[in-house]
Amino acid sequence: MCTDCGCAPPQPEHDHKHDHASRKIRVEENLLAKNQRLAMANRASFAAHQLFVLNLVSSPGSGKTSILERTLTDLKGKISFTVLEGDQQTDNDAERIAATGAPVKQVNTGAGCHLDAHMVGHGVEGLDLAAADILMIENVGNLVCPASFDLGEDHKVAVLSVTEGEDKPLKYPQMFQAADLMLINKIDLLPYLRFDIEGCKAFARQVNPQIKIIELSCHSGDGMTEWYDWLKAGVAGKRRLVSSL
Repeated sequence: MCTDCGCAPPQPEHDHKHDHASRKIRVEENLLAKNQRLAMANRASFAAHQLFVLNLVSSPGSGKTSILERTLTDLKGKISFTVLEGDQQTDNDAERIAATGAPVKQVNTGAGCHLDAHMVGHGVEGLDLAAADILMIENVGNLVCPASFDLGEDHKVAVLSVTEGEDKPLKYPQMFQAADLMLINKIDLLPYLRFDIEGCKAFARQVNPQIKIIELSCHSGDGMTEWYDWLKAGVAGKRRLVSSL
């Protein structure tokens, strides 16, 4: 259906003049171009604070918040974090993060299915970015729209749990192409599931040959050390990069 007039061509009475296809593309381009300008401003602000910024993306229920809780607890006193939580409604996740002692702010998107650069730019207002090594942005649970919106992050991190289908990278290729790291979470449940973990990794590398993959469980702790080492390397790399500019 045409979103301008509600018509459903071809119809004999459809004799007014407008280009359905080109108008839809132009609106989307304008929206993404504006977001990109704001994302560049966010990135410059984050760089000024030598802040390593990650955008956590996944489908609902993959365990993003649980990974954050364990990470913030285990690395307390070693790496300083600040967190921006994105959800359509409620501040439930922000309350869980606040319980770890980390600074956190909640952004509710209402009917929106993703965070954008404008929301993030205003969301971090009031957070002491100079006091943090890492800004964690937990996006709205959605494997489609967040792939298209740059927030000014250094990396998108896609979280996929073994309770989901191993073919998610093939079903949602844009997200896994945009991500630099994939965390396969809940591996402690593998003995009870028919999840082909090697097949999942092969699917992810099929759509993104460069993607790094870490298998972990924030419940048992398996694989968390590799995740923490990746974070520490990211913080050091960001400082070197900013210092060299």
